[in-house]
Amino acid sequence: MKELPVEAGTATQVLDVAERLVQTRGFNGFSYADVAAELNLSKAALHYHFASKADLGQALIARYSEHFGAALDALDIGAECARAKLDGYVELYEGVLRDERMCLCGMLAAEHETLPAAMRDAVVAFFDFNEVWLSNVLEQGKREGDLQFAESAMVRARILMGGLEGALLVARPYADVSRFQQIALHLIQELEAHPSTARNG
Repeated sequence: MKELPVEAGTATQVLDVAERLVQTRGFNGFSYADVAAELNLSKAALHYHFASKADLGQALIARYSEHFGAALDALDIGAECARAKLDGYVELYEGVLRDERMCLCGMLAAEHETLPAAMRDAVVAFFDFNEVWLSNVLEQGKREGDLQFAESAMVRARILMGGLEGALLVARPYADVSRFQQIALHLIQELEAHPSTARNG
C-alpha cells in the first residue's frame, strides 16, 4: 500500500481524533487545543490543515457521510432483501453505540443552532440522504410483499431514522446496548408483513 504523505496522514489523524471527540462530547465540547494535545501537535499545525474549526467540522461531516454512504452501497449490493438491508442499517447504529459513541450527525443535530450555516446544511443533507435510502428500501420491501406500513415510505423512513437516533440517545447514559436493540427490533418487526398478507399483490 502506498504510504500517505505526511500532510495527508496528519490531516487524517486530526479528523480521527476530532470525530471521536464530537461523537463523545459534541462539537462545542472540544477545542483545537484538545486535538493538538492528543496528537502532540501545535495549534498552528492544525490550522495549517483546517483553517478554522468550522472547516474541520465540514470535513468531518463530509467524511462521515462518505463512509456512511459507502456502507449503504454495500448493503444495496450484498443484502438479498429489504429486511436484510434494514437489519444492516440498524447494525450501523448499533456499532457506533458499542464503540461508546453517538452518530456524528445526531450529535451535531443537537447543537444545530450553534453550528455554522455550512455545517447545519451538511447535517440536513446527511439526514435527507438517509431518508431517501430508507424510503427506497421500504418501497422495495412493500413491493416484494415483505414489509407493510400504512403511511408513505418517506414518512415511515423518518419514523425509523428518528427512532434509531432517539434509541441511541436514550441508551447512551445507561451504557446498555440492549436498550437500543429492544427499540430497534420493535421498529423493524412492526414493518413485517403478516404471512396472510404477504405477496398478495
